[in-house]
Amino acid sequence: MPCRLINYYKAIEDGSRKMLEAAKVDDWDEVVRFESACAVLIAQLREHSHSLNLDPQQRVEKAQIMQRILRMDAQMRELADPCLDHLSQMYEGQGQSQLLH
Repeated sequence: MPCRLINYYKAIEDGSRKMLEAAKVDDWDEVVRFESACAVLIAQLREHSHSLNLDPQQRVEKAQIMQRILRMDAQMRELADPCLDHLSQMYEGQGQSQLLH
C-alpha cells in the first residue's frame, strides 16, 4: 500500500511538469486543466495519507519530488507574472465596470 501513496506524489510531479511545459508555450488553458487534475490528486493524497505511511526510502523520494515540484512552481510563477501584470494593468486602465461587461 505505501507504494500507492508515493505514486500520488509522482503523479502530482508529472502534472506539475505538464503545467510548466504548457506555461512555457503560453497555453494557459492547458495550465488550468493540469492544475485542476493536480488539485484532485492532492485531495486524494490528503485522504489516503492519514491511513498509509511511507517507508524511509520513500520519504527521501517524496522530499526529492517535493523539491522538484517547488522548483517547477517557481518557474511557472515567473512565466505567469507578465500575464498577471498585463491583466492588472487592463483592470486599472479600464475600470472594474468595463471589465465585467
